[in-house]
Amino acid sequence: MPAVPKHRAPIVNAAVTLFRRQGYASTGLNDLVDASGAPKGSLYHYFPDGKASIAIAAVEEAGRRVAETMARLARESRSTGDLLRAHARLLSGWMRNSGFRDGCPITTVLLELAPRDRGVSEAGRKAYAARLGVLREKLVADGFSFPRAERLAILCVSTLQGALIQSRVERSGAAIETAAAELAILLEATPLR
Repeated sequence: MPAVPKHRAPIVNAAVTLFRRQGYASTGLNDLVDASGAPKGSLYHYFPDGKASIAIAAVEEAGRRVAETMARLARESRSTGDLLRAHARLLSGWMRNSGFRDGCPITTVLLELAPRDRGVSEAGRKAYAARLGVLREKLVADGFSFPRAERLAILCVSTLQGALIQSRVERSGAAIETAAAELAILLEATPLR
């Protein structure tokens, strides 16, 4: 029976936290060791291709978390508009609790490394695809055609990502909650096509 990779998850979790807070370039390997509690040798054992491979794992993990949260909210929400408002409340609270220091670990890493690093770019595409898929399915359930749901999901994700950045700069969750509320109004008023 293979050994359980006991230090890999703490390293990835530390990377998710540190990358969203201070960015990829400003996070050193020693920072990851300190935050994870893992021996430095574990970094090289689990991530022999270096820091960029840790970034890939962090983007994948953050993407999984976001997709799981979105899927849970989709199950609990009557409509896509309700889902967006609920997600905005979570994001706004998360930003407030971090003192507006935290950004999105996916976006932060992608802004620094994509498209230069193909592995990170691919991890980012998959992370966004999972989130878009949840929204698309909810929009289809709301009665939108698949092509229209696909376009609206892109609009929703792009708008909320921009609102996260604005929220961090303004040190207020208002941009996130306003964006979600307006998207919900738009979806409720949009003819089903």
